[in-house]
Amino acid sequence: MKSFTIILLSLVCNISTYAQTKYFNSFDDTKIAYTDEGQGKPILLIHGFINTRKSWENTALKQDLIAKGFRVIIPDLRGNGDSDKPQNDEAYSHDAEVIDLMFLMAELKISKYWAVAYSRGSILLAKLLTKDKRLKKAVLGGMGIDFTNRNWKRRIMFRDAFNGKITNETEEAVAYAKSINADFKSLYLQQKYQSVTTKTQLQYIKAKVLVIAGDKDKDNGSPELLQAAIPKSKIKIVSGDHNATYKTDEFSKAICAFL
Repeated sequence: MKSFTIILLSLVCNISTYAQTKYFNSFDDTKIAYTDEGQGKPILLIHGFINTRKSWENTALKQDLIAKGFRVIIPDLRGNGDSDKPQNDEAYSHDAEVIDLMFLMAELKISKYWAVAYSRGSILLAKLLTKDKRLKKAVLGGMGIDFTNRNWKRRIMFRDAFNGKITNETEEAVAYAKSINADFKSLYLQQKYQSVTTKTQLQYIKAKVLVIAGDKDKDNGSPELLQAAIPKSKIKIVSGDHNATYKTDEFSKAICAFL
């Protein structure tokens, strides 16, 4: 009986700490999934390409933020995870993914917030910084300056890859997307209509920004040049490559120190 009670208590504790998936309808009625954990100052975490909100689970950063008393909000961007995956061009054009994030904050009645993003999430966060005055502090992780180019070859390469034109540089990403049953049409449209924030637009960002990247992560251009383009920004280079850096203790400690 004692053993049964211990097991039952363990299950109750696990249930109470599990992040419940919530949903809201965005500006065009696309259903967006998200989790909302902890209490205190709200922080939005934004995942990268071919990924979901679950990429932040079990990372040192998420655990540290909650332990330090922050409210951590993590959406599945449209086309990913448990969010709707519209198949038409209009659903991804005109910064639709960025507008989803603004509507999420409005849905939660949040007047001021901070945000941390990684990889493609940082591209969206850069645009969000130019649109939402409620965003006061932000971390652009795993990203360099190249996304400011409207004709960025890497974006075009991945757009084409998820439209059937696979190269040696993209075959690994395509294989991974297949392994997790990602929606290829949505991934194609995400790249086709990916937000572009020019260097000139970056100069008008008023929030405080940290640019952080791994020392072996140069695929997306120079993080130093990205930092130089943003006023009130700092830079931190930590150990790691693109796929591993955001999971490390060093990454988390640098961000928590900035926040």
